[in-house]
Amino acid sequence: MNGFVFDINSYLRLVPTDMLLICISTLLIVLIAKHFFWDKVTVYLNARSEVIQGDLDAAKAAKAEGAQYKQQYEEQLASVKAEAHALMETAKKNANEEKREILADARRSADLMKEKAAADIEREKVLARKQIKDEITEVAFLAAGKIVEKELDEATHKQYVKDFIEQAGEDTWQA
Repeated sequence: MNGFVFDINSYLRLVPTDMLLICISTLLIVLIAKHFFWDKVTVYLNARSEVIQGDLDAAKAAKAEGAQYKQQYEEQLASVKAEAHALMETAKKNANEEKREILADARRSADLMKEKAAADIEREKVLARKQIKDEITEVAFLAAGKIVEKELDEATHKQYVKDFIEQAGEDTWQA
């Protein structure tokens, strides 16, 4: 270390005059900045703060609106589910009612067919009895003509046969 001497005062160079001038110049810069720019800076910062607060408020409002839409959606969904359930129940009820009506119509139709068939059978029975009576009358007329072997007029002979049939009675012919 040849001749190198380290002097702290020359290294830091803390001279009170320099320090005073630096403080005055810094104060002047701050005062000038405050006078010319501080209002603009505070307006900008306030505007920025208002924008941020507006964004926060909009986010809260959007969140609240989203929650409201969600609640409306859930209510509508519940309403739609209830309505669908009611429609299903109504459809089931209508289907059961229609089923009962169809079965009742089928029963009425079958009953009408039975009644018509019974009426047709009864009509056929009456017709068959009449035909049988007429044929028996003819056979009796022919038999009586052979037995008696005399000529009777046809009207008298038929009257005898009819009287015979009536004396035998309806019960005999129905049995």
